Amino acid sequence: MDFSILPVVSTLSDCITIKQKNDIKIACIDHPKASAAVSLFGAHVLSYKPQGEEDLIWVSKNAIFDGQTAIRGGIPLCWPWFGKLASPSHGFSRIQEWKIVEHRENDQGVIVQLGLSTNETTLTMWPNQFDATLTIEVSDTLKVSLGVSNTDTKAWCFSGALHSYLNVGDILSSQVTQMGPTYIDSLLGDKVCEGGDTLKIDQEVDRVYNQPEKTVLLKDEKLNRTISITNTGHNSAVIWNPWQANSESMADMADDSYKTMLCIESTLHADSLETGYSLEPNERYILTTEISAR
Repeated sequence: MDFSILPVVSTLSDCITIKQKNDIKIACIDHPKASAAVSLFGAHVLSYKPQGEEDLIWVSKNAIFDGQTAIRGGIPLCWPWFGKLASPSHGFSRIQEWKIVEHRENDQGVIVQLGLSTNETTLTMWPNQFDATLTIEVSDTLKVSLGVSNTDTKAWCFSGALHSYLNVGDILSSQVTQMGPTYIDSLLGDKVCEGGDTLKIDQEVDRVYNQPEKTVLLKDEKLNRTISITNTGHNSAVIWNPWQANSESMADMADDSYKTMLCIESTLHADSLETGYSLEPNERYILTTEISAR
């Protein structure tokens, strides 16, 4: 999806402009090293193109940009829970309006930081005080860091994910390595399974790899590149492709969407809200993913 052609609302700097798509404002970054796009709705990275490369990030051509519905594709921010542990699914962060709190740039790249804090809407879904930032660093690599601070007087538990949708030329000629030997298979009732060293996708996959290496590799033969996904602060790597039947059933995905995307997610996984990571008052936690191609 080409965000560069959107109408400009305002200019923040030589490298950053705010553009509008339907009801959503998008920070568009254009730097000699790379371009990127970030929706302020959901603090949602939508694009990252190193110079001379195809986009590393996939966004559905049927994605809904109404400022209410979670955007299909990009890097959705799942917090303060991942999955269907509570309502809404994957937490409220991806359907909240975030604010730009800082931006800077130099010859090496551009950094944009977005912020979200406790408000009346979040309190109706999760009764805890917090301060969250998403820092997007655009350079030779894309680094996305979710930082959350407990500003409450009590500890609270959370889980989360940086739910990266990666762009591939053809899923059938792509493979994943370094994801670890064991996984929880959501399609088999959360059965714990053993896997091989290489994962080739030829059907629906929804797995939580619970012993991933720090860097997971996605080899894309059609686009002749390997995407590197380096994660920190995580305890698992989720790999997901909905395949044909599920793509056809989703209004915000084209019927053949599954052929050109694969999610490899930096995830802090938990089975329930109560068993998530416990953060004490005044403590801070950081979950990151860094994506590059070679």
